[in-house]
Amino acid sequence: MSWSYGALVGRRLLAWSAASVIAGVLLLALGDPWWQGFGLQAVVWGAIDGAIGLIGIVSAGRSRRRAADDPAADAREARKLRRLLLLNAGLDVLYIAGGLIVAGPVAAGDPFVAGNGWGIVLQGAFLLLFDLLHGLRVPVPSQDAGAS
Repeated sequence: MSWSYGALVGRRLLAWSAASVIAGVLLLALGDPWWQGFGLQAVVWGAIDGAIGLIGIVSAGRSRRRAADDPAADAREARKLRRLLLLNAGLDVLYIAGGLIVAGPVAAGDPFVAGNGWGIVLQGAFLLLFDLLHGLRVPVPSQDAGAS
């Protein structure tokens, strides 16, 4: 059943993506450069997260078809999904650090650049929580699940 969990993760990421893009578009409409920078990051990250969510849903469908032919496939796919989510959590820490650098020293008083940096921090922080929570909860069936 790892495929159903993978599809759930994809749908949840897609929901975040939609909210992020909508919020970002609204923030871009504001005249304030800081919020425009923040909104730009929401739109860009939202679009990328949406693509990743869709890929996850499609991949879950493929996983489901493989699991029908190979009882051990479900356990392999679950371990693969867990590794991917936990690896992503590590990358999310780098995104947060990069955002802090952009928001601070790189911005050098430019509100648009600072807003971009804090937008990266927020997206990275959300994804860190998202990836960690989902990665730690991936249901991993035993290898023997289909052997009986």
